[in-house]
Amino acid sequence: MPLFANSSHWVAKNLIGNWRFVGTYTAETGELVTVQSGIDSNLNGDSAGDRAVVNPTGNANVGSDVTALKNSGGQIVAYLANNPNARYIKAGAGVFPNAGRNTLQVPGINNFDLSLGKRFNFTEHRSIEFRGDASNVFNHPQFTPGFINSVKAIGYTTTRTFLEPQNGTFQQWNQVFASNSRTMQLAFRFVF
Repeated sequence: MPLFANSSHWVAKNLIGNWRFVGTYTAETGELVTVQSGIDSNLNGDSAGDRAVVNPTGNANVGSDVTALKNSGGQIVAYLANNPNARYIKAGAGVFPNAGRNTLQVPGINNFDLSLGKRFNFTEHRSIEFRGDASNVFNHPQFTPGFINSVKAIGYTTTRTFLEPQNGTFQQWNQVFASNSRTMQLAFRFVF
């Protein structure tokens, strides 16, 4: 706020002027991820888990495991979804999964940050500044992969059970990702 920032009167310039108020709003859609069965369902011998089976009429927020159906000789002849109302179903061994890549969206970012600072000038080139910053100022939970207030690298999880429809953590973002709660900091800077 440039009030009195160029005033020749020291009191007006340093007590009334030289305030800085910054608000930043960030809105971002969630990342798209690929739902996986966690096993080599297509039996090609690779170590990566294959995709799941999609039930287009199922509930998008529900996943399901399967039960193997066997013939009288004990051989698996089919799989039965434990929850027929699920959108994503684990593909059992020997099943050709039909789920596409990046069909599930994780929650997005809806974040507001604030910063308030005050600078005191002593000479033309010397000043001190006090500043307070609040990230996610309204402190609403945002269960997203990564950090909402920083571009620094994150440690990626080696487990992907939250992408497997047969697991209890499937689409339970609050069980997998941090809530990115409010963070605050105070800063003091001397410029000479």
